[in-house]
Amino acid sequence: MRRADRLFQIIQMLRRTKLPVTAARLAEELEVSKRTIYRDMADLAGQRVPVEGEAGTGYRLSEYYDLPPLMFTAEELEAVCLGVQLVQRLPDATLANNANDVLSKIASVIPGKMMQFLHHSAVAVKPEETGANKTDTRQIRAAIRDSKKLLLEYRSAEGKVSKRVVWPVVLGYDLTHCLLIAWCENKKDFRHFRTDRLISVVRLDEYTGMDRTVLRARWEQWREAELLRFK
Repeated sequence: MRRADRLFQIIQMLRRTKLPVTAARLAEELEVSKRTIYRDMADLAGQRVPVEGEAGTGYRLSEYYDLPPLMFTAEELEAVCLGVQLVQRLPDATLANNANDVLSKIASVIPGKMMQFLHHSAVAVKPEETGANKTDTRQIRAAIRDSKKLLLEYRSAEGKVSKRVVWPVVLGYDLTHCLLIAWCENKKDFRHFRTDRLISVVRLDEYTGMDRTVLRARWEQWREAELLRFK
C-alpha cells in the first residue's frame, strides 16, 4: 500500500469510532509495524490533521475535524454490493427499493474504472430459492421516526384477531421475517408483531409521549432482562 493511501486509510479507521484506537490495532489492520504507525501519525500531525492521543494510549480524530469522505475503495464498493443484496432479501418491499436507489446513486457518481467493482463484485449472496412475502413498512417507519402511535389489527399464530394500540420502537429483521417491536397499551408491556400477520395498520395522530431514544433504551433493558430470564 502506498504511504498516501495508508495515511488516508488511517483517517478512515479513526472516523469509525469516537473511542481511541491503539497503534497495535491500526498496525494489525493495515499489516504494517507499530513503528510505521508511529511515523504515520507524526506525518499526519505535521500535515495539521487534528489527531489526538499518543503512543500507548490510542489515537482519535478531533471532533472539529471536517474533511469530507473521498471516493470508495474497491473493497468498500464490494461491501456495499453485498449489503444491498442482503437487504433485497429481507421481507420488506420498501427497504428493497431503498437499497436499489442507494446503488443507483453510487453508480451515478463513481468513476468509470470503479464500475466493475459495483456490477461485477467479487462477493455475492447465494441465489434465492423462493420468493419472500414482502411488506410495505413506510407507514410504520414514519411512525417510529415521528413517535406516533399505531392502531394494529393483528392475527396471531393461532388465527385469533385482535386490535392493539402500540408505541412502535423498531423494526427487526432476519432473512425470513420482519418484526415490529412495540410497547402495547393493551398488555402494558413490550411485544413483537410479525408484519406478515398485520391485517391493517393505522397511524394515529397521537404522540407516544416519550422520546424515541428513551423508548428504545427501555426496550433494550427489557430485552436484556428477558434474555437473562431464559438463560
